[in-house]
Amino acid sequence: MDSFEGIVEFVAVAERGGFSAAARQLACSTSHVSRQVAKLEARLGCVLLARSTRLVSLTESGTAYYQQCKELVTGLQQANEQINQQQFHLNGTLRVSAAGGFAEQFVAPLLMKFAQQHPELTVNIDFDSRMVNFVEDSIDFAVRYGELTDSSLIARKLVSRPMVAVASPDYIQQNGTPQHPNQLKNHSCIISNNDHWLFNIDGTQQSIKVSGRWRSNNSNAVVNACQHGLGIAYLPKSSFENTINNNQLVPVLEAFWGKAATSWIVYQNRQFLPLRAKMAIDYLIDNI
Repeated sequence: MDSFEGIVEFVAVAERGGFSAAARQLACSTSHVSRQVAKLEARLGCVLLARSTRLVSLTESGTAYYQQCKELVTGLQQANEQINQQQFHLNGTLRVSAAGGFAEQFVAPLLMKFAQQHPELTVNIDFDSRMVNFVEDSIDFAVRYGELTDSSLIARKLVSRPMVAVASPDYIQQNGTPQHPNQLKNHSCIISNNDHWLFNIDGTQQSIKVSGRWRSNNSNAVVNACQHGLGIAYLPKSSFENTINNNQLVPVLEAFWGKAATSWIVYQNRQFLPLRAKMAIDYLIDNI
């Protein structure tokens, strides 16, 4: 069994990019990690990590060894968690990246209920729309909206929500109601994720470039700006449900609304997911 010593530490250093970061992940001292990796290299008779004052990187041998060992370590973690699953017992930290009003309104409350069912599980939600590095940021999965372009990731559909364009009664009274998406160039539009809106025009999806005085990647801020008459907004219907029902916002361009926007659960393409992440993903999909 001595041949397995140092593998966990080596994989942690490879994934975290340094001995100190690996030590924090493993909750041990940096010197312990360094000693274990050095012993592993001595047993193997080759250098796995190229060390400098500022950087730790994998050697050619280290890269090949890491590719073999990373699934071994993850498989061991999964085996340990499978025992916990049999006992309906999850622990550790579930790290989730999510952003926007949908995540705040639907995803976070469900993860709260999930945490209540597993008292020893810690949940850490980062409300940030930036692209995450799943390894460096230690993210188990992310909730993302719209088109996905990174083919190296696994994506599972969470929900599709129909799109709706709206404006406040005051804005319409002052600026009129657009009758065609092409007329949006003469209107102030409230921009969220991008300034190209997709509408169904003559049976095809067409992109219309818009501009305006207010831009935010938070849907709640977009809705509030729309209520204050700053322009026309175009978001999934769930973002406007209450304001439309209360006649605070009025639908516009209804005949041209584009296809539904999809929210996805995205995670790293690997053979094994931590059990806490797998169960949380299944819980979200089942309940949303």
